[in-house]
Amino acid sequence: MKNFRHYSGVATLKLDRDACVGCGLCPQLCPHGVLAMEQKRARIVDPDGCMECGACAKNCPSGALSVSPGVGCASYIINKWLRGSKAAQAKNCC
Repeated sequence: MKNFRHYSGVATLKLDRDACVGCGLCPQLCPHGVLAMEQKRARIVDPDGCMECGACAKNCPSGALSVSPGVGCASYIINKWLRGSKAAQAKNCC
């Protein structure tokens, strides 16, 4: 998902690896492959790929993940998928 970025270094996704119970849901739920399992715990592998949809945090049984939707600009990313870069930039979603 490296082509579907708006800003770098602004995603609010946080992971408390100590709180992770290793259920494996978050990598399955993340539409951008931001999370992976490593040594039976979740790990953030691509923080700039996070569009802050909140699927991982809402479904985390241990509360190990948190995100504040908005900064990742899911609207920009979705518009880029559907209409291309120029149309997405014209939206000024962020």
